[in-house]
Amino acid sequence: MNRIPLVLIPAIAALSTVAATAQQGMAPFQVAETGRTYSRLADAVEAIGDAQGTILIAPGTYRECAVQSAGHVSFKAEVAGRSVFDGGICEGKAALVLRGQSAAVDGLIFQNMAVPDGNGAGIRLEKGNLAVTRSVFRNSEQGILTAQDPAGEIVIDQTTFSELGRCDRGLSCAHSIYIGDFASLTVTRSRFERGNGGHYVKSRAATAIIQNNAFDDTRGQATNYMIDLPGGATGMISGNVFGQGKDEGNYRACVAVAAEGRQRSSAGLAISGNDASLGTDVDRNTVFLADWSGDSIVLGANRLGRGLKPFEKR
Repeated sequence: MNRIPLVLIPAIAALSTVAATAQQGMAPFQVAETGRTYSRLADAVEAIGDAQGTILIAPGTYRECAVQSAGHVSFKAEVAGRSVFDGGICEGKAALVLRGQSAAVDGLIFQNMAVPDGNGAGIRLEKGNLAVTRSVFRNSEQGILTAQDPAGEIVIDQTTFSELGRCDRGLSCAHSIYIGDFASLTVTRSRFERGNGGHYVKSRAATAIIQNNAFDDTRGQATNYMIDLPGGATGMISGNVFGQGKDEGNYRACVAVAAEGRQRSSAGLAISGNDASLGTDVDRNTVFLADWSGDSIVLGANRLGRGLKPFEKR
């Protein structure tokens, strides 16, 4: 298969080096606008309240979590890739439970998130807009999971999702990203790899813009579609590199549209300029795009490797 480019996310290069402990003797969470520091992330979030503020997070590894209930809050690593949230869970949901007006996450690592219902996530977005950049979600049940906010917009850029998802214990599957009924999802210049089950991107957002990402499933286990738009969507899927591995649980397509029933029109959804292939150890045929919607999807030119049929109506 074609090599999945790492250069899509140059800002992630430093993320493999992580400080083992927070800076000694200093409260690690600082509200930039006031200069005040806090020993608990939740206290810094509470200090911002329904205003707008940025929390600067010192290098270190934290078993912390926080719930944002109001305002506009940015969570920003002082040094990208050196602030790690490791297993701390609020409300049995995620490290960050977000239901304010908007939130932004920049340069953070989320890892080892697990809860009894199988949906432990780095971020649980319940309402509002969300922007995530230069971050990593790894070795957890989910990376980002949302509720429903038909007016909300989600943007993800230069972020890595690794060793996420699950389909076990008789529970509904978890996914690297699972977006509910939001206005839009935009994912750019990001990397998805080594899935442990479920889909890499599952989105019920009305509009999906998924561009210039790498989906490397060659070392995935029991994974399903790389992009799943289960109720349909408009938007664009372009410039992505897909590599399907031999251990997919559901290898019937790389991209699926309306597999759970047509809930909205996908007319005009544009899919072009992508590069898809099967791993060198894969001995089967499959489909690049599977469509259950019956809508007029605009399928342009895509570079497909051996064993990949461009389109199938289901």
